[in-house]
Amino acid sequence: MRAMVLKKLCRLEENPTPLAFTILPEPVPLENEILIKVSACGVCHTELDEIEGRTSPSHLPVVLGHQVVGTVAGQGSKTNVYKPGDRVGVAWIASACGSCTFCLSGNENLCPDFKATGRDVNGGYAEYITIAEAFAHPIPDAFSDSEAAPLLCAGAVGYRSLKLTNLADGQNLGLTGFGASAHLVLKMVTHQYPNAKVFVFARSADERTFAKELGAYWAGDPEERSPEYVDSIIDTTPVWKTVVEALKNLKPGGRLVINAIRKEESDKESLLQLHYPDHLWMEKEIKSVANVARSDVREFLELAAEIPIKPEIQEFRLEEANQALVELKERKIRGAKVLKIA
Repeated sequence: MRAMVLKKLCRLEENPTPLAFTILPEPVPLENEILIKVSACGVCHTELDEIEGRTSPSHLPVVLGHQVVGTVAGQGSKTNVYKPGDRVGVAWIASACGSCTFCLSGNENLCPDFKATGRDVNGGYAEYITIAEAFAHPIPDAFSDSEAAPLLCAGAVGYRSLKLTNLADGQNLGLTGFGASAHLVLKMVTHQYPNAKVFVFARSADERTFAKELGAYWAGDPEERSPEYVDSIIDTTPVWKTVVEALKNLKPGGRLVINAIRKEESDKESLLQLHYPDHLWMEKEIKSVANVARSDVREFLELAAEIPIKPEIQEFRLEEANQALVELKERKIRGAKVLKIA
């Protein structure tokens, strides 16, 4: 099968083609697994974190990709939920132990044995993938394969981030960065909280224009003061400066939710600009989002089909995966990037 494979870690500035086109054997499903013929796979900033070593793969070489959509092409002997031809998706969560206190309380995203698709097991930058049947998700008919792919991570983690803000209708929400996840959050907020105002902080003028087109109340640079204080902010950027800048725009008791697997080191000194009275005083708080649970993925897919939420997408061929990653690194973003595999 055709695949784009990461063989060694590197910095994209030094190596803009980190993935190698490779022919691999088609994987064989274990007894509890299904084989999926991949049709589309979203491109996520977490892949940059993997390539550059901020969340290193547990083995190399590895096939990246954790926003996978395709059809069931084979089954293990102990599978009984899906049948050949069914359309399914695979998200960041590839497995969890199922028996720890986190799994038993519905927080399997915090499981110490959490395994990630495209990091700990091969992902969707390939023609086929295997996954435990219990960790595959049915895809609603409302979406094409390319539309569904970003919903599996950008949408699901955005959904979890929004839940963690504790936003109420009529309150103000800030979004820092306006890529794949943030633009889906804005669409969710418009539907679920019609009286909320959304303030978008983005470096790119194109991203700010895009945000206004989708209904943002205000859009400005991350270093600007918002015209009103906000009750909560979701930060989707890979850098630290936005954390400091966001805190100054929070109301007393406000919450900053960081929607990122990792932050880059390039501007970490920005944290030295934290001024306790301006940034943290008055019971402001910072909360991270760690992975996603299967319930996040499935609840969001149902919500997205109901609204419906359809992401803005840019499509690339499998062999153009490196180009898509470089554009992501350079913040050339309008919506979500998706590899067309089949």
